[in-house]
Amino acid sequence: MATPARLRPAVPCRAVSLSETGAARAIPRAAGAALLGFLVAALGAMPAGAVAPKGGNVAAGGLTGRSVVPAGIHKIRHVIVIMQENRSFDSYFGTFPGADGIPMRDGVPTVCSPDPATGACVEPFHDVADVNGGGPHGHPNAVADIDGGRMDGFVGQQLRASVRCANPNDPACSVSRTRQPDVMGYHTAAEIPNYWAYARNFVLDDHMFEPVSSWSEPDHLYMVSAWSARCASASPSSCVNDIVGPYNVNRFDAAVAEELTAGTTSVDLAWTDITWLLHWYHVSWAYYVQAGRQPDCANDAAVTCAQPPQSFRTPGIWNPLPLFTDVRQDGQLGNIQPLTSYFLAAQQGTLPAVSWLAPAQGDSEHPPGSVHAGQAYVTAVINAAMESPDWSSTAIFLSWDDWGGFYDHVVPPRVDQNGYGLRVPSIVISPYARKGYVDHQTLSSDAYLKFIEDDFLHAARLDPTTDHRPDPRPDVREDAPQLGNLVRDFNFSQRPRPPELLPTNPPSDSPELPAYFVGSPPCLGCTATPPTGALSLGPEVPVTPG
Repeated sequence: MATPARLRPAVPCRAVSLSETGAARAIPRAAGAALLGFLVAALGAMPAGAVAPKGGNVAAGGLTGRSVVPAGIHKIRHVIVIMQENRSFDSYFGTFPGADGIPMRDGVPTVCSPDPATGACVEPFHDVADVNGGGPHGHPNAVADIDGGRMDGFVGQQLRASVRCANPNDPACSVSRTRQPDVMGYHTAAEIPNYWAYARNFVLDDHMFEPVSSWSEPDHLYMVSAWSARCASASPSSCVNDIVGPYNVNRFDAAVAEELTAGTTSVDLAWTDITWLLHWYHVSWAYYVQAGRQPDCANDAAVTCAQPPQSFRTPGIWNPLPLFTDVRQDGQLGNIQPLTSYFLAAQQGTLPAVSWLAPAQGDSEHPPGSVHAGQAYVTAVINAAMESPDWSSTAIFLSWDDWGGFYDHVVPPRVDQNGYGLRVPSIVISPYARKGYVDHQTLSSDAYLKFIEDDFLHAARLDPTTDHRPDPRPDVREDAPQLGNLVRDFNFSQRPRPPELLPTNPPSDSPELPAYFVGSPPCLGCTATPPTGALSLGPEVPVTPG
């Protein structure tokens, strides 16, 4: 497939401290010659009122023409983004102490969502089930759930959705074992003890919103590029804004498989993603895909189908990078690797600067995936990072891509024509993370890109006016004035904290767990992920804490 000729990006310079070293952060040669002049000019040409914080550095870019690179951020040499699926903030942390959770009075919810079938108004309730149905979660459903700021459309949307779906990842689906509207259910530390432990010991972001009011495909596109679009050709200028979902799940998956097997595809994601800048600055990256099953049918006309296999060579909407033209142009398809490569790199202390991890269906927590299995997968991944020689310089960003139709009470702020979408859980884990801190800043996955750019890319942005690969994106999302800065979740002056290893099979009060876990030991500090092909629910035997 023809790709546009590579243009040399502008090289944004930045001020650096004398303590900065390391090949991963080497400044391009073109910038080296101008560095000394910039150190003088940048500090002398800052906008009126702009002050660099003590120990901070000033770089070109940002809303005012200068971007402050936070002091200490370069102690982080490895960023790991773990993206799970389809949970709202209130569904996981709605009762977490100190968080902006479900409104209650004397322990009783003061909010509800009308049930159009019964006329009742369903209040949030403690849901101990390990498998949930959730609700439809496309852009129209987000609009209906938000309901002009009333945040009361969740039950009605779930009841209107299709219960029998050939493809549970279709945003129109609601996969439930019963007709009970479980979108109002929430979990606590009794079902997700590890997630609550991470939140208690590190940082919980309670105003993390999905970047766009839509579903998994646009959210994953935003995760790596801060935009979602449809393109007519391999030219970035041919792309137009599209948040509903540029392509349906089956066509998207087929296009990825075609690209990886035959080297051709009918789908071009031609706008610029973050790997374009990472490649230019010689910053290592990898996108790790777990082997297992994907919830898609290759035949659009199929009513049902056996779930096709997923690997790093047959990913779908949860791994869009093979269809980005700049990834192919840069010859970096090999950076998309199996999850086993992540565990090996962690063990050997050779993690790349930037990692993304995509689960298979069984470990994703995407309904009808097991919550316990997803938590076990995430815990194994985090244990591996904590046991790695790279732990002392690592930041882990754990989040969920969209709300999955589950209830949340916070009205999303509007930053542009595309979002934000509803709130999702988010946890920051690092030896430099603040302990037991609840961050109330307004955030989205754009903040992950901003952190990566400030740490590794000299504060360069995915900005058509500076990256020399212009596309017609509506704005530079990383510079949105509403967007907070994740650096506030860190204390770079503290002594690096030791690992806090957790069991992959912790106690749970769920009456049903996958058979793989029933009767098995807690497995403290283990790094083995659950076998995603064999996660059928076991007998209804209560698993009590002990």
